[in-house]
Amino acid sequence: MVQASSQPYMSLQEFLAWLPETGRYELHDGVVVEVQPTGAHEQVVGLLNRKFNVLLEQENLNYFIPNTVLVQPWAMRVAISQTCLLVDTAALAQEPLWRRESVITLASSIKLLVEVVSTNWPDNYARKFEDYEAMGICEYWIVDYLGLGGRRYIGNPKQPTITICRWANGVYETQLFRQQDNIVSPGFPNLRLMANEIFEAGQ
Repeated sequence: MVQASSQPYMSLQEFLAWLPETGRYELHDGVVVEVQPTGAHEQVVGLLNRKFNVLLEQENLNYFIPNTVLVQPWAMRVAISQTCLLVDTAALAQEPLWRRESVITLASSIKLLVEVVSTNWPDNYARKFEDYEAMGICEYWIVDYLGLGGRRYIGNPKQPTITICRWANGVYETQLFRQQDNIVSPGFPNLRLMANEIFEAGQ
């Protein structure tokens, strides 16, 4: 990520008014940063979107995956651009900003949030982990298809790893998946997907 605005600090309202139509940007503690995904990163996101869209259709779930959306926890000067987000359509009636802006502020609207790791891996494992945990998002995936994360997060030797975080009693419980492991999603138990399928999409 790179800082993208010369203005030192922005409120959420200022950020939304400034936001260009092209490019991906986030607001971190009032500072605007540009998100620059690679082609391989987008291939992984594309696979995940395809798998989840098929599952939603098969199970007739009233959820959808937005093309462009920001997650903005209330009382935090943060707005995060998502790589893959499953939203409960029925819950949007409670979202205060949704009719004006593509912004989610309530954990109850989010059934699954996925971050695909790039060079900014500390954000995924620390900053965003803490933000989503505090917000109460029920399921958060960290897809580290290149094994970039620190050893304290993905083990030693480092290797491609998917960390699934399940929110319980106010904190995240984590489980790691590697190589031929079958992904176990707390919220989507009928998902049929192996870790290597995701990793290979980014090769």
